[in-house]
Amino acid sequence: MKIYIVGGYLRDQLLGLEAQDKDFVVVGSSPEEMLAKGFQPIGQDFPVFLHPQTKEEYALARTERKSGHGYKGFTFYANPEITLEQDLFRRDFTINAIAQEINLEGEMIGSLIDPFGGQHDIAKKILKHVSPAFEEDPLRILRLARFMAKLIDFKVDPSTHNLVKQMVVDGELKYLVAERVWQELSKGLLEKDPSRMLDVLQDINASELFFPPDFEQPTIFKKTKELVYLGAHHQQDLSTQLAYLLSQIHIDQLDHWVVQWKIPNDLQQFAKIFHLLLSNHSGALADAASTLAFFDQVDLWRKPARLEKALLAAQSIGVDTFMWDKRILAALSIDSGAIAKKTASQDGKMIQAAVAAARLQAIAACL
Repeated sequence: MKIYIVGGYLRDQLLGLEAQDKDFVVVGSSPEEMLAKGFQPIGQDFPVFLHPQTKEEYALARTERKSGHGYKGFTFYANPEITLEQDLFRRDFTINAIAQEINLEGEMIGSLIDPFGGQHDIAKKILKHVSPAFEEDPLRILRLARFMAKLIDFKVDPSTHNLVKQMVVDGELKYLVAERVWQELSKGLLEKDPSRMLDVLQDINASELFFPPDFEQPTIFKKTKELVYLGAHHQQDLSTQLAYLLSQIHIDQLDHWVVQWKIPNDLQQFAKIFHLLLSNHSGALADAASTLAFFDQVDLWRKPARLEKALLAAQSIGVDTFMWDKRILAALSIDSGAIAKKTASQDGKMIQAAVAAARLQAIAACL
């Protein structure tokens, strides 16, 4: 039984980046032995175990065979005879197919094990697939695009570029499940330059599979790339980056897209608020009534922080929000509870009307 660190941790160390999560592969062992040593099984599709002390994940070395479509269309094989090189052979890119042995104390020992030239490709700044098995997993197309957003001075090897273009033509991407697509896209939006992810997907003719139809318009595509790049430069969070991504398209396409890819509700709502803010910017500021209608639409009264965040996101891309800030302060200064107590009738609609009138008057005073 031997244990190795593999993949991203070693890659990032070699690149001089902060190395975080460690992936462990166990060679020459079996589920029975892992259980006997106190490891806890957690894997459903293939044998993965939690270390009894550190709770880190340890996977038995395995191979795989394509048995269906999409990300889950594989049959995995794990047994003590599978070698480290066989396990590394199934990985996506050469830069992720590097390993180093560790001892029982978790210390790295010996030299790097690099059977597919990952260190060479790191030095040459090349993303290259390990083997023909790459094409069996269409999710790797999105991983390629995400890595291009992360490693901004890397290029795609011509052989890999040709392979992914053919994968798009073959139609495997349509079998990807929404959750996995969003997982990769969301990571890409938070990388150093998300615009490169968009460029890669457009270049291999995969953009239309993952993004709204309006992205096919050059002006919208260019502006969207500018916004997500600026967002990354300002270290914006995921909700803001998603809002930038969807800010230039028609609202109907936004509504469809967030449902299609099962975007979490809080992210959906913020993207819509930001879209409304930009698209109604001039109109909502035209008069007090328009402003109040917009505040009602974005539910300022119950969730003021959400609109404030949207305004900060707008400021970051050069939108003048000064008048918004004044009107928000004025509208929120109205004490709806006090108005309710003073209203002769306790009818809910009359109270709402009185509160709305007071807010309208406060906003109008700012004009």
